[in-house]
Amino acid sequence: MKKLEKLQNVITAMITPFKEDYSIDEDKYREFIRFQIEKGCQPLTMGTTGESATLSHEEHHYAIDITVDEAKNSGKNPFVLAGAGSNSTKESISLCKYAEKAGADGLLVVTPYYNKPVQHSLIDHYSALADAVSLPIIIYNVPGRTGCNIEPETVSKLAYTKDNIVGIKCASGNIDQITKYFKLCPEDFIVLSGDDVLTYHIMALGGRGVISVASNIIPEKLVEFTSTMLNGNWDKAKKMQLELYDLFKILFIETNPGPVKYAAELKGLMNKRMRLPLTPPLEQSQNKIKDVLINLKLI
Repeated sequence: MKKLEKLQNVITAMITPFKEDYSIDEDKYREFIRFQIEKGCQPLTMGTTGESATLSHEEHHYAIDITVDEAKNSGKNPFVLAGAGSNSTKESISLCKYAEKAGADGLLVVTPYYNKPVQHSLIDHYSALADAVSLPIIIYNVPGRTGCNIEPETVSKLAYTKDNIVGIKCASGNIDQITKYFKLCPEDFIVLSGDDVLTYHIMALGGRGVISVASNIIPEKLVEFTSTMLNGNWDKAKKMQLELYDLFKILFIETNPGPVKYAAELKGLMNKRMRLPLTPPLEQSQNKIKDVLINLKLI
């Protein structure tokens, strides 16, 4: 698992471009993947920011194939992280196996949504995934979207009993709980921020970086931000945190990925089309997003 060293700094939770008929725009997606890799980010395909919940499994496979292909031909050997979560363990195993066969380097697996499994059920769920594939698995905890929270003791048990459960993406907003992940898990367990606005705080505890929404539109700036912290320049990092704070917040003025897709459209990266039941931000939200981008001289 030597390539795990690349799981630091910035992994972009990539947004997915759609054509007028709402099919995946392969040409634009390939262009966007190249853009992310060239700017120093590791690509995450088919995370929830990529609207995976509204894509069929066939489209999910298609997106993974495209990402792996672009990564292999980039000359930069990035770490390709593939979203492979589901509220069905059977379906998640199927996605994990496909990603492994396709050539992905690791898996991001969100806690099962809607089912609300208890902690011992989560241990069984993630253990089944870890036993089904050899790829490293990053647990994704985002209880505000799933209705399911994975406790530090549960993560610790999985980390110590399953060699390929190697880290966690933290998007609970609960710094006390995140601190306990560091306290209870092995020293080499990878803790990543899953919330741009908390990256500074999580990296101060020992986190290795962020799985970022904002890096869709400012990849170089996010890489500079995380690199500054990994290099121990906390005074500069604090200034950057305060500089970027308004952007980090405005990108969640409505449900993700609506705001970042609109911001990407403003920057000419792709259109803001989203699949129902999600829709682009309302005009009043769009105006606020645009104002922040103008103030930061991003457009």
